Amino acid sequence: MAELQQLRVQEALDSMVKSLEKENIRKMQALMFRCSASCCEDSQASMQQVHQCIERCHAPLAQAQALVTSELEKFQDRLARCTMHCNDKAKDSIDAGSKELQVKQQLDGCVTKCVDDHMHLIPTMTKKMKEALLSMGK
Repeated sequence: MAELQQLRVQEALDSMVKSLEKENIRKMQALMFRCSASCCEDSQASMQQVHQCIERCHAPLAQAQALVTSELEKFQDRLARCTMHCNDKAKDSIDAGSKELQVKQQLDGCVTKCVDDHMHLIPTMTKKMKEALLSMGK
């Protein structure tokens, strides 16, 4: 059961990341490469100036990638805390003498609720990231 729930979350997050990459990140990459190319075309600039210019071109994309990574880590941490709580409750039930099958069902139900609750957060998280990426890309 836990593997199925993990797969549900992974597929939803993969879909979100693909959407962000296609709709936002790719445009930022294209801008970065065009910007970097124009830095290199400045024949009056010193090597250091060209390097600094390229660094400035790369900054928005690096920020965007850091934002996506950070949001995914926060989401995964929250989900992990929720499932850890389920594991603790299951352990407490076993310690209290509950039957193994009953505890497994309780654990599966708890983990499913965690996943369901967190799946509902993905659209809001996606919208928030897309808005932030759009403002970075300007």
